[in-house]
Amino acid sequence: MADDRWLSERAWAAEAAVSDGFDLSQCVREPIHLLGGIQSYGSLLAVDPATGRVEVAAENTGTFFGVPAEALVGEPVTRVLSADYYAEALAGTAGDEEVPVAFPVVAGHGWATGGPVDVSAHRRDGLLVLEFEPRSADAPAFSAFYQGVRRALARLRAATTVEDCCAVAAREVRALTGFDRVVVYRFDGDDGPGEVIAEEVTDGWEPWLGLWFPATDIPPQARRLYRENWIRVISDVDDATVGLRPGVRPSTGAPLDLSQAALRTVSGFHLEYLRNIGVRSSMSVSVLREGRLWGLVACHGAGPVRPAPEVRSACEMFGTAFSLHLAVIEERERADALAESGRRAASVARLLEEGLEDRFTEHAGAVADLLRADGVLLCRDGRTAGGGDAFPEDLVRALGRRAAGLTPGEVWATDRLAELPAGEPADDLTDAPAGGSAGDPEGEPSDGPAGDPQPWPAGVLMVPVSRRGDFLAWSRRERPAPRQWAADPATPLRVGPRGERLTPRGSSAVFRATMRGRSLPWSARDEAAARELWRLLTELVLRHADAVTRLNEELRTTNEDLASFAHAAAHDLKEPLRGISNAATFALEDATGLDAVTLRRLRTTRRLADHMDALLNSLLHYSRLGRAGLRVTETDLGAALDAAVEVAGPRLAEQRVTLRRGALPRLRADPDRLHEVLVNLLVNAAKYARDGVDRWVEVSARRGPAGETVVVVRDNGIGIPAEQQDEVFGLFRRLHAASERGGGTGVGLAVVKRIVERHGGRMWLESEPGVGTAFFFTLGAPPASG
Repeated sequence: MADDRWLSERAWAAEAAVSDGFDLSQCVREPIHLLGGIQSYGSLLAVDPATGRVEVAAENTGTFFGVPAEALVGEPVTRVLSADYYAEALAGTAGDEEVPVAFPVVAGHGWATGGPVDVSAHRRDGLLVLEFEPRSADAPAFSAFYQGVRRALARLRAATTVEDCCAVAAREVRALTGFDRVVVYRFDGDDGPGEVIAEEVTDGWEPWLGLWFPATDIPPQARRLYRENWIRVISDVDDATVGLRPGVRPSTGAPLDLSQAALRTVSGFHLEYLRNIGVRSSMSVSVLREGRLWGLVACHGAGPVRPAPEVRSACEMFGTAFSLHLAVIEERERADALAESGRRAASVARLLEEGLEDRFTEHAGAVADLLRADGVLLCRDGRTAGGGDAFPEDLVRALGRRAAGLTPGEVWATDRLAELPAGEPADDLTDAPAGGSAGDPEGEPSDGPAGDPQPWPAGVLMVPVSRRGDFLAWSRRERPAPRQWAADPATPLRVGPRGERLTPRGSSAVFRATMRGRSLPWSARDEAAARELWRLLTELVLRHADAVTRLNEELRTTNEDLASFAHAAAHDLKEPLRGISNAATFALEDATGLDAVTLRRLRTTRRLADHMDALLNSLLHYSRLGRAGLRVTETDLGAALDAAVEVAGPRLAEQRVTLRRGALPRLRADPDRLHEVLVNLLVNAAKYARDGVDRWVEVSARRGPAGETVVVVRDNGIGIPAEQQDEVFGLFRRLHAASERGGGTGVGLAVVKRIVERHGGRMWLESEPGVGTAFFFTLGAPPASG
């Protein structure tokens, strides 16, 4: 499976080096949302909303409801749940969202609970999933509990730094839940290890603050569920799992999906993990940042703990507020970093105002210091200038290829050049040598590729300065970063009384590891400084050299704005025009006794309104081309021409224009838009055919000087005078009266040119009056060979 390689090659090599090692891919492949069981303190029913009949039931319904699971499956759910409560569950989950809803119910006749029960309901895989939990006698009173939640949120709002915010979260969640340990755990990237950055712990428990835990502690499918489900409770690691009946749904061939279920049972691997750290119960609250898993608030108890639904809801709400407040703090810190970085970058840019390459080499130290880097390099128009640690030639070429695929000013950075995963946009960067093998954490950094004595840097931050592959880059050497691990990340297992077991710790021992092959990470401040320096260099130093590029970019933005305006204006104008046309039509139909002049004016009003409607339709179509996405694929030009002839053929036949075909290769284009280009050009050849000759239009292609495909549509029509050739691609530009040459709105060639430019290509023409016209266009880069 793809998830088997969710870690870097180095991390997997380290685990493979463990003798008689446990196969961690078992954890990665385990479908933890399809384990087919629930925790025993509650019960579960999955009901078909269309019929109201139970499709899946927990095996403990006999003791919970007084009706065995085998007798309940296939029966109406109202056998154990009143119709009113069932209707409430249906209504509460009727929307598109999969968020569970909860409400209390009174225990029904025959229920073993005898007291009030909390029901949670959500939809999954076409079923209404109902979870039942007996309400604890010591459930918190709402008034006291509400005040505690208010105080917790107020203290959270008062936090001004990420560290303060996390400390408040740990303290307040522990006060709300009563767990023995609450930690805030932050991930180092989407698939990286995690660090405990805040903690509240009871006396006698070993502190974890500052410890790092291997990435293998939380495999990908667990991280997915943390993103999907804000809160997760394990009331007792020694709980006897209650199975489901049937274990496999006949309609799907798989167990019931319990991704959103609060009672979902727990992976045996995770239960073993918790036992090995002396934890009997746990709860986790997800911390999300822009839809990504930033970290967790993890709670541990020495004994069984079953937080009441109100407590879970409060913790979920607190987790949401915590995530939002973290985002606010990080955005404020980012804004402060931008301001400071702008000032520092401006002082450096002033040193480079005259003679960029010469001045850059002279002041390379100041440019490197801007990002606390060990080396810096400017690559522009095939020339390089820099200082500090040299960049190996292979790395310079790889960075240039990557820069060509990025937008100028877009920062690309890595602090682990040797660990870039396969599938990155520029895979050649993955050839960077490792700074030490996984099995040798103290290994020395490797040199570059064979024959290159220069060592590769561990980290690189790059800003493209043009679309041609020019770039400005900083490098950092390998900086061994001491991390205090809760386990040796290369050996996440040990042999204990029960055999080989997953464990994050050895007997109170802390393994100190050094992360090799990585540089100090690039911060938001570094990225802001690099982006600001790029902006200042573009503005102050590259003003003349890049004037055309900059003007083209401004023109593109202006065209997009104009297209949006045209779309809005045309759309808003169509309705009143339709009203004018209809009013004129109705007046003509109802006219009696009107004089000829008035009738002529009414017909003129209708004709002009219809003509304006046609113009607006053309304008709408033209503006949509500026916003619609392209579906570029390898396309057969011959097949595209065949499809175009089906539309334009009658016009060609009507004007007795013969179609000629030249070489028609494959090219990369959006097939629908290419069809539109060819139809417009063929119809154009029919409209402007010349009298007195055998009329023809030829479609062919040739190879351009840069290897691109140039499509040519040539005719022997009336031609275009030289002084009018620049006008034909203009919007609503016709060189003849509207009633001549088949009429039209003058949008066709403007549409063709816009489509070509959206492909990254260009269009031009050659024409001679009385001889004919040839339209040429390209559609961007040539297709990949093979």
